[in-house]
Amino acid sequence: MEAIFHERIAGIVGRADLLCALFFLLSFLGYCKAFKENKEGSQFSISWVLLSVLLGTMAMLCKEQGVTILGLNALFDVVVVNRLNILEVVLKILHKDKSVENLVVFRKGLLFRMTLLLSGGATILYARWQIMGTGPPAFTEVDNPASFATSPFVRAVNYNYYYSLNAWLLLCPWWLCFDWSMGCVPLIKSVSDRRIIALVLLWLCLIVLACQAMGSKDGQKRRILTLGLGFLILPFLPASNLFFRVGFVIAERVTYLPSIGYCILITYGFCLLCKQANKKKLLVAALLGLLLINVWRSIIRSNQWRSEEQLFRSALSVCPLNAKVHYNVGKNLADNGNQSAAISYYREAVRLNPKYVHAMNNLGNILKEKNELHEAEELLSLAVQIQPDFAAAWMNLGIVQNSLRRYEEAEKSYWTAIRHRKKYPDCYYNLGRLYADLNRHIDALNAWRNATVLKPQHSLAWNNMIILLDNTGNLAQAETVGREALELIPNDHSLMFSLANVLGKSQKYKESEALFHKAIKANPTAASYHGNLAVLYHRWGNFDLAKKHYEVSLKLDPTAAGTRENYSLLKKKLDQLQKKKRMMCEVSSRALNADCIH
Repeated sequence: MEAIFHERIAGIVGRADLLCALFFLLSFLGYCKAFKENKEGSQFSISWVLLSVLLGTMAMLCKEQGVTILGLNALFDVVVVNRLNILEVVLKILHKDKSVENLVVFRKGLLFRMTLLLSGGATILYARWQIMGTGPPAFTEVDNPASFATSPFVRAVNYNYYYSLNAWLLLCPWWLCFDWSMGCVPLIKSVSDRRIIALVLLWLCLIVLACQAMGSKDGQKRRILTLGLGFLILPFLPASNLFFRVGFVIAERVTYLPSIGYCILITYGFCLLCKQANKKKLLVAALLGLLLINVWRSIIRSNQWRSEEQLFRSALSVCPLNAKVHYNVGKNLADNGNQSAAISYYREAVRLNPKYVHAMNNLGNILKEKNELHEAEELLSLAVQIQPDFAAAWMNLGIVQNSLRRYEEAEKSYWTAIRHRKKYPDCYYNLGRLYADLNRHIDALNAWRNATVLKPQHSLAWNNMIILLDNTGNLAQAETVGREALELIPNDHSLMFSLANVLGKSQKYKESEALFHKAIKANPTAASYHGNLAVLYHRWGNFDLAKKHYEVSLKLDPTAAGTRENYSLLKKKLDQLQKKKRMMCEVSSRALNADCIH
């Protein structure tokens, strides 16, 4: 249980579970408070009951499981406050015993409190239903394979197997995984599968506990076991697939609230063992050992949550058949620049799930960058066949087709992506690049303008507009676009550089020089920045500074042919100036000598 608890804290998504648990327990304590002055329940505080319903609503708003606290409050009222034997009540109802009316309906305001709880629960469930759009979320087969099985037997057996896995995680939280979908737990499809033993054992344990809870003549034992089973089972019901399909196979977070019941049962069982056994110290030592093991496990798991790489890799040993695990390991490697290693994980993800379009898209992207264009095209084409509205795959397919010089197909792919995702600045940017390659300058500028309208900080689109306008001789328009871009992205050195080039060509040397220096300050190792500043000084006639920046540029990038050629021209110019200067000095010297002779 300790590890489950730390699983909730270590993951930031666990905040919802923690808040739900807080309001869940406050609601329960509030309901208990309603009977504090009179424990037999003949008198109760309606204000505390209503506050309990309100706190239950807040728990439900944090997590759907929170609504089950109203059922637990009702169970507490029946079993603890009114000290009713549920089995006795059920038997009297079945035998149509009229004494059950006095026993239940008119006893200590029980019916009134049940009505309040039921009304509150119905109201908040209706409100939740409306917020969700009067329909459950849509899930796919990979999220919860058992719920899509056509055979009722397969569904029932696998649901029960999932329950046994959740129970095992409560008892021994050793195998923990951030995601249990996509083949992590293969379906049980026949009675010969040995895993059926797990669900049989689970139900045997539950039946034994239920018999002890219902049939015990010891009232205290009956109440503790019933309440413990209630806390164990009721909060788990929303995740059980019994009322609606859920979007996961196993989710460790859903065992957080049921762990309260687990703790009640473990504590009561330990107390019984201590009373019956002579070796009390040995039992205490065993319990402490169990706690230490769970603390140690929690420390290990919390460390795994410190980074994505550790978290994803820890899942490989738990769920090696889970395509999403391999996908996330690959994505983490790719994000960290290790694309070669990422390829094998993406390939494995696609092998495990041949319809995993996101893995295909990412793998296609890497292959595209490695210039393996034909395989990339095959993967991306398959991805859009499987999921025709996958806009990112359509865009990437367009990029590959553009690289293969199949421009018409690329244009169609880009527009298909935009049709499926109206606001897609990156796709407009790539569409602009396609039009620029085809010398359709107006279309390119329009596409890049669309990208900047949708995403004003799209630096590449701004840059390409400035460069295209510069190259086509529209210096005034390029300057206007450059200034507009720098107002929106004032610290972008690439925009400073592009605008500085335009200003230099427009003979606005001072302003151009200032922008070049700002760009170099932001990115001092860019050889082109020094090289173009040197060109500016060269045009401006400041040859010494031009020489200095040519040399810096060539030091940063000795292979820059254009810079080397410009530097050679400058040196020739400087040599000519030096010769001219020497000749003038000689002429001046002769004139002085002639004056002295006279």
